[in-house]
Amino acid sequence: MASKMMRASQMTHSGMTLRVQLILLQALIVSVVTLIAGVTAGVIQAHTVRDAYEDRMLAVAQSIASMPVVREAFDDADPSATVQPLAETIRRASELTYVVVADADGIRFSHPNPERIGQKVSTDASVPLSGEIYMGTQTGTLGPSWRVKVPVFDGSEVIGTVSVGILESQGTGEFVGNLTWIIGAMLVAVVLGIFGSAWVTAVIRRRIHLLEPHEITALVRNQETTLHGLSEGVITVDASGTITLANDAAARLLGTDAGDLTGARAADVLDDELLVVLRDGEDAGRPVIVGSHVLVARGTGARVDGESVDATLLLRDHTELHDVVRRVEAADAIIAFRRRAGLPKGLSAETLNRVCVALSENPDASAAELGEVLGMSRVSARRYLEHLASTGRAVRTLDYSTKGRPGTRYRTIETVSQPVRD
Repeated sequence: MASKMMRASQMTHSGMTLRVQLILLQALIVSVVTLIAGVTAGVIQAHTVRDAYEDRMLAVAQSIASMPVVREAFDDADPSATVQPLAETIRRASELTYVVVADADGIRFSHPNPERIGQKVSTDASVPLSGEIYMGTQTGTLGPSWRVKVPVFDGSEVIGTVSVGILESQGTGEFVGNLTWIIGAMLVAVVLGIFGSAWVTAVIRRRIHLLEPHEITALVRNQETTLHGLSEGVITVDASGTITLANDAAARLLGTDAGDLTGARAADVLDDELLVVLRDGEDAGRPVIVGSHVLVARGTGARVDGESVDATLLLRDHTELHDVVRRVEAADAIIAFRRRAGLPKGLSAETLNRVCVALSENPDASAAELGEVLGMSRVSARRYLEHLASTGRAVRTLDYSTKGRPGTRYRTIETVSQPVRD
């Protein structure tokens, strides 16, 4: 319940969940791409419609201009009687707005409105009269129109023009009709894109276990902190035997860099004993010596039911503990030796032997004199001499030649019969 409340609070602070963000981002991308594609398609369609009409008008105009009957009609007393019916028939069959045939002076021989026949054309005809073809938009008696004008030749002489066109509104209307289909296709694409975005978002969310961005960030930070803060080495290996993760402790214990371990083959960077622990698994831990380190290695095992699986190797450094154990074992051995030798705590057999030799060479020596010979303090020399005396290996004698309290001198049992120093 607490986790749900925390998640709700975090969602409130972030504004939107990851699911909503992904859907909106993908929908935005789909919409922008679709809009760009639609605008491009619209521009192409506009040019296509105009080019198609211009090609049709050019073909009609050139076919009329090349007809012998049209050229011969220019010499008739009433050219329109021949040209008008022919021009209208072709206009209707070609679904054009007008077909106008005029002589070199610009006098019309045909027009959709018969009342305009015999009148001068309302637009500039200098281009076709110069023997060139004109394509463009002009405003005539019927309104703005896309038109094509071609010259009519009689041999090499231009005797007239043929002007063919459609109203601009007609071409625009056809484009708008096509544009409706384009817009409809764009809307369908956007809707399909949104549904696709929702599906992709669901797949992604399942892949990340329905976690939100802040939860993923927290997991990554926790993993980084845990892995790099651990004193234990952690190495994970995938089913193919490639190291996918190695923390700093593992690199330090193996004497290499973490970057060199990650991505490398486990067989190339791990010792044979570690590979055995990794492959076979080890719950209790197995001591392994790697370089100067004494490690305890544990592994989950790289094979389950005969199939390769991901595995984890844990390494713990027991070098210092091993040294402590060795020191403790050495101390125990010394204590045991002392106990066997009958020495009290603080006395060593080696020093005792040195004291015995020095005492035999310097009979009737005091603790201070013997300490000076052996290079030790008077107190330490007295302890060893008192031990020899208490165990019967030396005897004490009092020296009254000193001022104040009498001093104590020592000699070994072998020299007891020798006279005591005055």
